Amino acid sequence: MSGEGLTYWHVDAFASRPFAGNQAAVMPLEDWLPDDVLRAIAEENNFAETAFLIPDSSGAADWELRWFTPADEIRLCGHATLASGHVLLTRDGGERVTFRTRKAGILEVRRMDGGGYELALPAIPVERGAWAEAVALLGAEPREVWRNPDHYNVFLFESEEQVRALAPDLRGLGALGDDAFICTAPGHETDVVSRVFVPGAGVDEDSVTGSAHAVLTPFWAARLGRPAFSAYQASARGGDLSCRLDGERVWLGGDCVTVVEGRFYLSE
Repeated sequence: MSGEGLTYWHVDAFASRPFAGNQAAVMPLEDWLPDDVLRAIAEENNFAETAFLIPDSSGAADWELRWFTPADEIRLCGHATLASGHVLLTRDGGERVTFRTRKAGILEVRRMDGGGYELALPAIPVERGAWAEAVALLGAEPREVWRNPDHYNVFLFESEEQVRALAPDLRGLGALGDDAFICTAPGHETDVVSRVFVPGAGVDEDSVTGSAHAVLTPFWAARLGRPAFSAYQASARGGDLSCRLDGERVWLGGDCVTVVEGRFYLSE
């Protein structure tokens, strides 16, 4: 397989044009490569995440899916799952595709009426808490702090301007662990805005973060008093999402654009 190269897609997820949204590499495989090779490929790609897939032999889903940052394997990644669905539905056809994951259960990507895709992720709850050290490193005082023991932390600010102006101490945040620091506020042109920092996992600021919106969807649905709303992640690249709470699942809608399709070689 290394002589012929591995199939490779570079996709901009949660984007309707190239050079926006969040970049992901998608690499379907026949069988799992050793973990150190998967890590090395992800480091070489140097995107926030590389998604690796193999056909699911268990019968529980269509594909088995894993995600790696340039530093390590992670528990859940939304944008690379959306990108994986885009690649497979574009290549193979069909209306939906399912993925079995190691720690996030069964995920699904399906086509939306009128174009684009919807991604189903587990809704992730948070509880009111405090984290003074993280707040100090963010450099601005949030109105509230909410936390989940699985490394998700929400910092609720008063305004979009506060979120956009954040200039956190990324090295300091990274020293706290591989937590996601999700900073959010009501938006002007969308219902919700956010920025997401995960420096401990090798991603200083993520461009558009599906897993963060699996947290933000139940969080904001309760505050807005409705299950669906629009969201914008105010990173340098930026990305638009539709968010909908459906019981214990979150549906995130967005477009994808294939930027590169080719081969990845492990040897000469």
